[in-house]
Amino acid sequence: MIGTYEVVETDLLILGGGGAGLLAAIHAHDNAPDLDITVVVKALFGKGGCTRLVQGGYNAALDAADSVERHFEDTIKAGSFINDRELAWLLVSRAPAVVDELEKRHGCYFDRHPDGRIHQKAFAGQSFDRTVHKGDLTGIEIMNRLTEQVFKRAPRILEEHRALDLLTDSNGSVCGAVLLDIRTGRFVAVNARATLLATGGGPNMYRIAAAAADKACDGIAIGYRAGAELMDMEMVQFHPTGLIAADSRMTGTVLEEGLRGAGGHLFNGRGERFMERYDAVRLERSTRDVVARSSYLEIRAGRGSPNNGVFIDVSHLGAEFVIRNFPGMVKRCSDMGFDLARKPVEVSPTAHFIMGGLCMDTETRSRLDGLFVAGEDAGGVHGANRLGGNGVAESTVFGCVAGDTIPSLISRLRKVSDAQIEQIAMEALAPLTRNGGESVFEIKAEMQNLMWDKVGLVRNGPDLQAAMGELESLTERLERASIRSFRKYNLEWQEYLNLKNFLLVSRLVALSALAREDSRGSHYRSDFPGANDERFLKNVYIGPGQKVELRPVRERHS
Repeated sequence: MIGTYEVVETDLLILGGGGAGLLAAIHAHDNAPDLDITVVVKALFGKGGCTRLVQGGYNAALDAADSVERHFEDTIKAGSFINDRELAWLLVSRAPAVVDELEKRHGCYFDRHPDGRIHQKAFAGQSFDRTVHKGDLTGIEIMNRLTEQVFKRAPRILEEHRALDLLTDSNGSVCGAVLLDIRTGRFVAVNARATLLATGGGPNMYRIAAAAADKACDGIAIGYRAGAELMDMEMVQFHPTGLIAADSRMTGTVLEEGLRGAGGHLFNGRGERFMERYDAVRLERSTRDVVARSSYLEIRAGRGSPNNGVFIDVSHLGAEFVIRNFPGMVKRCSDMGFDLARKPVEVSPTAHFIMGGLCMDTETRSRLDGLFVAGEDAGGVHGANRLGGNGVAESTVFGCVAGDTIPSLISRLRKVSDAQIEQIAMEALAPLTRNGGESVFEIKAEMQNLMWDKVGLVRNGPDLQAAMGELESLTERLERASIRSFRKYNLEWQEYLNLKNFLLVSRLVALSALAREDSRGSHYRSDFPGANDERFLKNVYIGPGQKVELRPVRERHS
């Protein structure tokens, strides 16, 4: 029995408390002060998610020698020309104003030159040094200030609550969500006039990953189960430099892009500066997809470091320079016993970001009535590869867009179904009633190894076909798994619910990767190693029932 459950009625339900969710709440309140807003956060408010983990910074064309057109060209080129042009233009054209807003309205103060101009540093894959930052811990600055601003506006905040599934009416319109209070194990049904998915992606289904521990691709999974259409799910970005820290959760933690932008070198286990083999012009300042794949190929060829990685070395820049410009990275490495300022540090490619996600328009509307999407839950902005510094820009820009547009687009409050609420809750409770099933942690480990080996940086048709079958088997095994039968702070239960979403999203990634029989951006098929623009200068869409369709790229912006 699910027991009693709380029902909350609200105008705007925001699922996610990172940069996208918080700015959506701020803008929605400021546009419509009487709007009842509910913000749901899986972790503690302001303390979880990936925006807080942003190190390097925020891309915006601020310098007179730069331009939004140049930023746009860099973004499209990095995305292998499959970005949605309207969304990419919205990102780059609004980014400068959002940086200004973050500083002048919300108090996010970024590093500056002595003359007062905002300092912008070099990030790989860009034709201009346009990355705004606060040292190398930019995300903490943004999240701390936005959290303050949301508190001042006093919306309803449900922290340590996770969304299980969306609620829909008889027409398929989204009218809220069922939540689980992680602290008590009780269910909450939220009936909303509009729902925004801003949970963040977080490809933690891979063995080495950089996302916050609370991330489980929740928004993508629950949006798809509700009937939303997805795009470009094969495009999973691997950051080139994830710290190797033995068998700990710290392995995969990103050492930021600015290290390579400042002139850091990468060496294989033989001491060779191997990027000369893969991009002789840009070397370590090539795009993330190229550098990460190059490192992976070096490791697979037997030229890796002792712990199956490569080395990043910034010691030639001088210890004083490194300590002054990258204090957060120096401290992180020091905590793990490494001296970044003076010695090479072992790193590995690490699963970092999903460029695919729910389809949306320039007003953040999904293709389901009543459902909006922003941040990493959405697809289309980055195409096949995201530039470092464009991620937090996307979250904040589209969070602002959502908050500006949703108040004028929300509809009447539609009644939710008691039967649907109870069905969602019963499915969540199912593993607590089973005995003798296998451990969810064993299933998770198998999934992570499978995704790394067969659906990772280098893919091929037979491996992807095999992975589809193995993921289906893991899903069936999860449906028989059992966990200890208590509800309050049951972390094993939370892992089960995470795995449910991970396995669904993993199957969609593999399915989309099978459909794209060429290589571009973060998607590399060893059996189709070149880009085939005639057939695949397109986006891969997945609709209900795992229906796959390739469509031309939207190219209206000029």
